[in-house]
Amino acid sequence: MASSHSSPSSPDPSGLSVALPTPFREDGSPNLEVLARHVEWQIREGVSVLMPCGTTGEGSTLSADEHESVVRCCVEAAAGRVPVYVGVGSSATRVAMDLSRRAAGAGAHGILCGTPPYNRPSQRGLLAHFRAVADAGSVPVVIYNIPSRTGCTILPETILELAEDTPFVGVKESTGQLDSVMALIASRPEGFRVLAGDDWLALPILAAGGDGLVSVTANQIPSDMARLVEASRQGLMAEAREIHYRLLPLFRANFVDSNPVPLKASLALLGRMDERVRLPLVRLAPAQREVLETALRDVGILTWET
Repeated sequence: MASSHSSPSSPDPSGLSVALPTPFREDGSPNLEVLARHVEWQIREGVSVLMPCGTTGEGSTLSADEHESVVRCCVEAAAGRVPVYVGVGSSATRVAMDLSRRAAGAGAHGILCGTPPYNRPSQRGLLAHFRAVADAGSVPVVIYNIPSRTGCTILPETILELAEDTPFVGVKESTGQLDSVMALIASRPEGFRVLAGDDWLALPILAAGGDGLVSVTANQIPSDMARLVEASRQGLMAEAREIHYRLLPLFRANFVDSNPVPLKASLALLGRMDERVRLPLVRLAPAQREVLETALRDVGILTWET
């Protein structure tokens, strides 16, 4: 599917971003050859932005050297066609700063910085954390708000305060709180992007004036997800709704266990990568696998004979 992509020289995170998984070899090391092939397919199918090393990429389990190698692989595979925004989340600000510096040095066009897990900082602490990480990398920053994973919420007013600073170009919203998302869209400064952080929330957030989606499902069916985002942004809501409701069972099935466990199981079924995950995650249980396979077949990714 042909697609117009953002120029990495001005890395706008709008449109369809894919939250990339990290494939692993039998010895547990990142399989960069498989990752490069996956990136090539994603770009060919219409994805606008690559986002490695986040939740889907099991970024919290990667060493700093592995993290950097994954970034270099994605940057080289993208070859300037789409921007690469790299997950740099950590509960230690100094670790996130180091990952940010290393990602920028490896050619990343921006970073995706989550709220720090476990520490539960105040909103003042979050301001200091995000600014320190942004200063370390000196590349554009998308704020990642995912309290279900981190136990920490960055409030709309704090996001809007950061949005006035040059490095902060957007927020990936995974709170599930549409009222907060709409408050951001209504009050944000010009050029600050609001991105849906969950596939099932893409339609309402884009309809409310959001700018894009960071997608798990794009790993399985990128062209349909690209069209869902584009149709929503163009106001073609009948087409967007058709795609949304057709794929809704898959959106749900992708979270029958912790992400990326179901995703990697599905990509193994599709012959794209092994389903290995790193502890404390384990492979998908049989009952959940059945739910996932049914959803994949119902949306036409797998045939019933597979």
